[in-house]
Amino acid sequence: MTGQQSHTVPVPQGYRVGHWEIREPLASGAFATVYAGSATGEADPALPRRAALKFLPTGTRTPRQLRHLRELAKREVELLERLRAPRLIRMYETLTVDDPDHPELDGATVLVLERAEGSLDALLEDDPTPESGPALLSQICEGLHQLHHAGWVHGDLKPANVLLMKDGSVRLADFNLAAELEGTHAYAPVFATPDYTPPELFWAEIDERGTRIRPSADVWSFGVLAHVVLTGSYPLPGSSTEARTDAAMRYARGAEELRLSPDLPDAWREIVRDCLAPKHRERVTHDTATLLRRVEEAAGVARSARLPRLRPRFWQRHPVLTSALATVLLATTGTLGAGYLYVNQDDGVPVYAALPTESASRGPDGQLVYGYHRCPEDSVCFFSEYNGNGDLCSWRGDDADWHSGEETCTWAATAPVRSIFNNVADERKNHDVTYFRGADFEPAGADRRRMAQRSGCSTVNSMGNVAGEAAPRSHRLVDSCSTKSVLWTILSLFG
Repeated sequence: MTGQQSHTVPVPQGYRVGHWEIREPLASGAFATVYAGSATGEADPALPRRAALKFLPTGTRTPRQLRHLRELAKREVELLERLRAPRLIRMYETLTVDDPDHPELDGATVLVLERAEGSLDALLEDDPTPESGPALLSQICEGLHQLHHAGWVHGDLKPANVLLMKDGSVRLADFNLAAELEGTHAYAPVFATPDYTPPELFWAEIDERGTRIRPSADVWSFGVLAHVVLTGSYPLPGSSTEARTDAAMRYARGAEELRLSPDLPDAWREIVRDCLAPKHRERVTHDTATLLRRVEEAAGVARSARLPRLRPRFWQRHPVLTSALATVLLATTGTLGAGYLYVNQDDGVPVYAALPTESASRGPDGQLVYGYHRCPEDSVCFFSEYNGNGDLCSWRGDDADWHSGEETCTWAATAPVRSIFNNVADERKNHDVTYFRGADFEPAGADRRRMAQRSGCSTVNSMGNVAGEAAPRSHRLVDSCSTKSVLWTILSLFG
């Protein structure tokens, strides 16, 4: 291990963990070291041949340090297992090192992650104001919006935690400090990067659960990041981190004004100023949903797809009524499971799933578009793989037979539909889409035995996976999914 002692977790080249062989180190921070990894011959063929292996330390640490490190690892694993999105780094698996002969590694947690080509931090070292900066910022903001929409706060947004993929797209990474919201705030560990930390967290109260943090903290971090990317300088004065921290605190107290760089483009000036509002209550009005649209306009990029609306599941809000409805459903269909199999479109993942690069295509402006985002505006899209991956077929209206006609969906003749995005415009009278196993909007197979008489229905703005082996052959736009049959009304409530 000579020459690797500077890394938080020194791992020799050629070391084997699981079905992965360690190559060169990629990055190292206070809490982990990331190595390039190559899959061995016994690896799952569904996994990529190259990945990034993130080692979280163990070994000779004190019990208190170990508890803290396990908590950081738990946060990152929980988020990456539960929340998947095109702008978040993908996790393939987690491993635990079992090697008593190497106590510095024995028991370490290893995250097997999507391999990036570099980081925004490295890019800025080579070019302090990259030409691609505005487009990268729009993707970073999109990733933050995906996190916040699903109820999480990143807690440590900075250039080192923004990864750049081979195709030029962005992934947010390093979720050791991420926290799930409990109402309007979350609890995060007492660690952060001072230059990207909002003033209110410098004097925040700390209890046994950590520091109370809100999504507006990420908005502040994004404002700092945008200023750095677009001007090559921090928005607050000072030649050191300590000096800039003092300036941030004086600014929050009203003792110092915010003086943005004259190099900041006019289209971004108001955005950055709003992100760097000194008080949380001023910043909270600029959530990432509205911020994203402003950033996309300033960057001159295509608008990203709308995220699905999230709401508590019906059975969580009305357990007694759910029980009664289940009884009715069992009486009318013979089996709840059979009815659910063909119409449920929710796989339990709150937002998008991580997307491999082969699920990208070029939009009208030549930009790469991923997963569900490939679905054209005012269209309904059906995909051959889960989470908007694989082949897609899209329509702006009805289709009585997918297997023939001008808009033939060739792959659907031999492969099931795995996911759907109803991206039809809200203002349309008929904006929900119902789909059928038979041509000419007729039921077929299992549908004939069910009161629903159709495979399923997708409401406007919704996206998600289709349970079972859904094989639609025709679809029709309708005014509402919930008014066409009693059975569909009952089933849709369970989604």
